[in-house]
Amino acid sequence: MARTDIIVLGAGIVGTCIAVHLAKRGLAVALVDRGGPGEGTSYGNTGIIEGNTVFPVAFPSDWATLVRIALKRSPQANYHFSFLPHIAPWLAAFRAASQPSRLIETAHLIRPLMARAVAEHDALSAEAGGAKYLRRTGWLKLYRSDAAFAAQARELELAASFGIANVALDGEAARALEPSLAPVFRHAVHWTGAVSVTNPLALTRAYAAHFTALGGLTLTGDARTLHRAELHWRVETASGPLDAPDVVIALGPWAPDILGPLGIDLPLAVKRGYHRHFRPHGNAALNRPILDADNGYCLAPMEQGIRLTTGAEFAARDAPSTPVQFDRLLSAARALFALGEAVEPQPWMGARPCFADSRPVISRAPRQRGLWLAYGHGHWGLTLGPVTGRLIAEMMMGATPFCDPAPYAADRFMH
Repeated sequence: MARTDIIVLGAGIVGTCIAVHLAKRGLAVALVDRGGPGEGTSYGNTGIIEGNTVFPVAFPSDWATLVRIALKRSPQANYHFSFLPHIAPWLAAFRAASQPSRLIETAHLIRPLMARAVAEHDALSAEAGGAKYLRRTGWLKLYRSDAAFAAQARELELAASFGIANVALDGEAARALEPSLAPVFRHAVHWTGAVSVTNPLALTRAYAAHFTALGGLTLTGDARTLHRAELHWRVETASGPLDAPDVVIALGPWAPDILGPLGIDLPLAVKRGYHRHFRPHGNAALNRPILDADNGYCLAPMEQGIRLTTGAEFAARDAPSTPVQFDRLLSAARALFALGEAVEPQPWMGARPCFADSRPVISRAPRQRGLWLAYGHGHWGLTLGPVTGRLIAEMMMGATPFCDPAPYAADRFMH
């Protein structure tokens, strides 16, 4: 095989964008995955490039919500009882990271990535012919009660301090933007600067095609075969063994399968999530994604139909699918918007890779020469794909990175 400078393992949105950024800098790059680009975790999301987001998803702070989750009556979260002992330490860390002061700290630490998220997608999509998938109508967060809206005051204050554009609306003004919504909510916030994606898979594929056009090599292979071969890293592919001095792990929820045998055990958990597409009834339509904040689901207009996404499910990554959250939220969703019949026979399921502090790892790997990590983006994989690609490419090339990468370093977990 021809000389390869860097192997990128994982062709989701993050790995594909890393491969593009490295190839743009003149390196010989191979992108390796067992499936096609964008077909794993990156396939299922709300399609929102959330550069406007202030706070990460947090552990519930009120007892009423916790009791509903515990009783398996909440649309916001589900769990497999047998999995709770495994996830308990991570949940404790997640709860600690969800204290108000920690959330504000996280908002500031993640801001440099979020602030560049839309601009980096704009640049990459323009180069890759993917701009047609981007929609510049922002997104709407809906609040069914005065109390739910009042609870967002801190988020709106911090957004103002960051200079993030948003418009608070009453129900009538929100329905002027989205006439197909029923009057079942009292307040809304229109995050006007957010961009949404009409087909996340197609966008990732456009980036992957751009990588090929830049001279990059996309290969089918199993990342679990990664091992040292003298001074290089080697991975087995359908085209034979592939060697390179540097390798980037961008495998999302599968990263621990490769890193564990190399002695790298970072505290990653997965939050499983589901989506299903529905046809709208009659001439009902949406112009932008909608979050029903009280019920923890999104409605997102996609090329495939209206995508209904669920909250989180805490279960083993590879455990059988249990899409029970649809039963808990469909009545609320249908009361808000005229959803018709389902497009697919079964919901799609994916696993979001999450660290408890809601920050990805974008850094060198500890104690392993030539190994780099870019995973754990949680709910923000689509949002942060291109900006992660730029940051890690700058770090690998020895350039001055556009922001301080320290908050995303793996060694923050090395106590």
